[in-house]
Amino acid sequence: MRAPDTPVIVKGEALLAVENVSLRFGGVKALTDVSFDIRKGEVRAIIGPNGAGKTSMLNCINGFYHPSEGRITFKGETRRRMRPFEAARGGIGRTFQNVALFKGMTTLDNIMAGRFLKMRSGFFWQLLRYGPAMREEVEHRRFVEDIIDFLQIQHIRKTPVGKLPYGLQKRVELGRALAMEPELLLLDEPMAGMNLEEKEDMSRFILDVNQQYGTTIALIEHDMGVVMDLSDRVVVLEYGRKIADGTPEEVKRDQRVIDAYLGVAH
Repeated sequence: MRAPDTPVIVKGEALLAVENVSLRFGGVKALTDVSFDIRKGEVRAIIGPNGAGKTSMLNCINGFYHPSEGRITFKGETRRRMRPFEAARGGIGRTFQNVALFKGMTTLDNIMAGRFLKMRSGFFWQLLRYGPAMREEVEHRRFVEDIIDFLQIQHIRKTPVGKLPYGLQKRVELGRALAMEPELLLLDEPMAGMNLEEKEDMSRFILDVNQQYGTTIALIEHDMGVVMDLSDRVVVLEYGRKIADGTPEEVKRDQRVIDAYLGVAH
């Protein structure tokens, strides 16, 4: 994944807008009238207590759930009844709270799986690995090798991911999402279960993805040190409702956020 020329990103231009989104499961309200935007080129954090609706919001953004009310606009287009593969094809990548990898496959093959939607040759030719499909695979493999170099995981490229420690599995999952070349990257608790050194490494990679490649990032994270260091803006949810939205400094001084989530110590 060779670093391109530094992209020109105009922060302030909305890449995605969530407008009055509500989500219900029968009589249970997961989200209620939530609105915020994600600006092109920024790192946007979504925080809140457990059960606040954070993952439900990401699921609405990438089409896994469909809002009961409201709308989501991506790149100026309102997406109605969008499915996850359509979101991926349109430029929205995703990692998950619990690692979702093919445990019996190698690091290289897992990241290659992220290139599937970029492949133009049909499944039959891919299966035969012949002609145009072979040339295409070589091209995509070169791109994946660049991602492996970028994430500094050359030493595990042929290792089945099920044999890797948890921190490295999370890095492989990030690599698979990057293989899709997303314009908007959704990260659901990328630091969960990591020790301090692993968190520092992942934080550095997230910043590099944002700054070197101009990728817009929305992340859910419970480590407030990470949130305050990485994010440009923070939106706070509680019981499915937005209670605050602003810069990290503004949010951590907000009394509603202190009462609901951060506590007096912060």
